[in-house]
Amino acid sequence: MSSETLFPAPSGVSESDPLLRLPKVSLHDHLDGGLRPATIVELAAEVGHQLPVGDPEELRVWFREAASSGDLVRYLETFDHTIAVMQTAEALERVATEWTLDQVADGVIYAEARWAPEQHLGQGLTMDAAVEAVQRGLQAGEAIAADQGRFIKTGQLITAMRHADNSLAVAELALRHRDGGAVGFDIAGAEDGFPPSAHLPAFQALHRACFPVTIHAGEAAGVDSIFEAVQICHAQRIGHGARIVEDITSAGEDDIALGRLASWILDHQVPLELCPSSNLQTGIAAAIEEHPITFLKEHGFAVTVNPDNRLMSDTSVTKEMRLLVDRCGWELADLEWVTVNALGSAFLPLDERERLIDDQLVPGFAAVSL
Repeated sequence: MSSETLFPAPSGVSESDPLLRLPKVSLHDHLDGGLRPATIVELAAEVGHQLPVGDPEELRVWFREAASSGDLVRYLETFDHTIAVMQTAEALERVATEWTLDQVADGVIYAEARWAPEQHLGQGLTMDAAVEAVQRGLQAGEAIAADQGRFIKTGQLITAMRHADNSLAVAELALRHRDGGAVGFDIAGAEDGFPPSAHLPAFQALHRACFPVTIHAGEAAGVDSIFEAVQICHAQRIGHGARIVEDITSAGEDDIALGRLASWILDHQVPLELCPSSNLQTGIAAAIEEHPITFLKEHGFAVTVNPDNRLMSDTSVTKEMRLLVDRCGWELADLEWVTVNALGSAFLPLDERERLIDDQLVPGFAAVSL
């Protein structure tokens, strides 16, 4: 199979787009939000799961429209369908392999697969077996890419569901697999009403074990959620974090006043895993031009650009970058800066991060012009 067949351009991206050739990093990228529609159709048929439509392209449209509907019930239904077909080791391995190959097609050289093992136990898997299956899939994708002369490195972000009462067990799971592909921990799910501090025992265990943490915060809830994530639960990165702007007042383009938390986030360069298209779907902004990402970038915050859920938002890192270039005036230097931010804050050892920046990012950006 040719490299072009294995790595077709992401949906909505032209093969000739120079942005596609840029080396990229994807820190906020849900495994269960990035399945191929054709794979969902095949796996659903195997397990007898009823889908809203049976044609892969029609299903792609259904996912995008349901996620963009403004109806939370419809949005959450999209994940019911993807998780339903990810309940066996074979399915998890396949999804993880394809997820990795799709990253390569997008020009991504480092990606963290964010997913919640506790949601994949419906057919008898243990959480450990589920993590091992995903790891086999990620490694298979890396090997296929290498055979085709392409490079990618992946890791797992083991996620607990914040509305559940299982976070300490999931944290212990992540620690068991820290030498087997697990690079970090997260909590996800309904943010408003489920503060990070409710899972403090898990975060304390991870902190004592020197294990990296990112926390969904500042998306559906505001500054208090971000404060708890950083100052109480020791998060090294913030998943989304767009609502940090609520701690900033502006009297003009160059006249802003930072609150205590915003100052801390800026001064300590706490990375913000921003996901523009996804944030539009969840109501953080009405249009990409109004999204806080450009304001935060221009004022020195450690901004990164991510897809969140590739299927639900019908997006990719390249597509997010293209939106920012075409509609927000971003230039190549801006894209390089946020990509260096992302790789610099990846849950990798320092020497690996520095090597990837020197060997992959810098020459990759130097070879592309807009």
